[in-house]
Amino acid sequence: MTKKTIVLIGLIVLKFLLHFILISPEYDLQRDEFLHLDQAQHLAWGFLSVPPFTSWVSLVIHLLGNAVFWVKFFPALFGALTILVVWKTIETLGGNLFALLLGATCILCSAILRLNILYQPNSFDVLSWTLFYCTFIQYAKMENTKWLYIGALVFALGFLNKYNIIFLLIGLLPAILLTEHRKIFARKEWYYAVLLALLIISPNLYWQYKNNFPVIHHLKELSSTQLIHINRLDFLKSQLLYFIGAIIVIVSALYALLFYAPYKKYQAFLWSIFFTLIVFMYFRAKDYYAIGLYPIYIAFGSVFLEFKTNQWGKKWLQPVLLATTILMFFPMYNLIFPNKSPEYIVNHQQEYQKMGLLRWEDGKDHLLPQDFADMLGWKELANHVDSVCATLPNLDHTLILCDNYGQAGAINYYTKNKKIIAHSFNADYLNWLRYDKKIVDVVLVKESNDDDKNRKDEIPLFDTVYLADQRINKFAREDTISIYVLRGAKVDINQRIKAEATEKIMNR
Repeated sequence: MTKKTIVLIGLIVLKFLLHFILISPEYDLQRDEFLHLDQAQHLAWGFLSVPPFTSWVSLVIHLLGNAVFWVKFFPALFGALTILVVWKTIETLGGNLFALLLGATCILCSAILRLNILYQPNSFDVLSWTLFYCTFIQYAKMENTKWLYIGALVFALGFLNKYNIIFLLIGLLPAILLTEHRKIFARKEWYYAVLLALLIISPNLYWQYKNNFPVIHHLKELSSTQLIHINRLDFLKSQLLYFIGAIIVIVSALYALLFYAPYKKYQAFLWSIFFTLIVFMYFRAKDYYAIGLYPIYIAFGSVFLEFKTNQWGKKWLQPVLLATTILMFFPMYNLIFPNKSPEYIVNHQQEYQKMGLLRWEDGKDHLLPQDFADMLGWKELANHVDSVCATLPNLDHTLILCDNYGQAGAINYYTKNKKIIAHSFNADYLNWLRYDKKIVDVVLVKESNDDDKNRKDEIPLFDTVYLADQRINKFAREDTISIYVLRGAKVDINQRIKAEATEKIMNR
């Protein structure tokens, strides 16, 4: 086993170990993770907010037992594979041990580590961006058309994971037109590769068509409720913070792509980063959407810095660069991971506020970072619902109806009673509502901002309506959740649920 292989294995082992110590035990899973896990029970070629790839991974997690270990294992795996792809790219560019170590360390000590702690499509998104760029480097180096087909496969899998990868093409294609590689568009293999990608993603495109393109509705809703609050200058600031320890390496990559002769054949990457960032800023994209851009530039920069430090006879700069990468990340390590208790964060708010970490999607500052608040109170909620349901005579004829997908998914994941299946009119749960059993009782799980706290709308429909319990957690994103019990339905609840669901589906 070579020294390079030992170092690579050591870094990947470290990567996995970090992911199991970065989350304090006070935190549960995050609300999006519950939704993705429940998708394994409703496999389809698409969902309202994401393509199908994550549901396939969720099915594997389910078959492995659905434990938190496996929920956290897969994003960590995708992060480890990103390190591996960067490692192999550095070898392709001619880098040796220092370049390999610098590139891998820059990936490890970056926002990718933060991204990989959550089971969301983002981790595989970064991997697919990096792998696609790697295939283009291979093609640019050898002009072997097999890399066009491999790139088509990578793009298709990335597309089936998250539509964000479309921005990669929007940035890369005009960059290719500005370089000698524009001749790629005259090759028949390019069009065969495009057809291959379209063939692979066509089931999802057909699903979108059959369901009236819910992705468009999702994007409009995202734009009106979240993206509107995004400041373009803050977007750029975040890019610096995400890879603060790798800034020298990324800037060196851009310099090298402009002036370093061995990189002349890769100059499309010089323009691609600017085109992609401009498009992201134009659409007011969330700052983390662009994270997949940078790993490939870290590969370029690491090889260039290794060459220059050797050329200058200043190898002592190499450990300095490695140490700088790690030391610059330490302040971020203490702030961007849920490794501190909610009480600690509240008592040190100024540090988090200074970095903009307390600003949520609504554009306002709150007690905790939004993702952290979204990881609190869920297990507690499930325990409360279990207790309430234990007082009801027949769960086979009880509907548990929640305000949002976070509540429904958390109850389904943490409940100790396998008869309990929570539903919602929110997100994909709207399509998963069941109408095959008679509903006698309903358990309503409502957010604290609910307007009808006296349940005036439901009282005429049931014999008894009462507030059964509340889950209160001042640190959670939903600080108060009320649990109501509606006993003895006087009307056909199934028909009412079906009518309301149909109306919401028609209006989305």
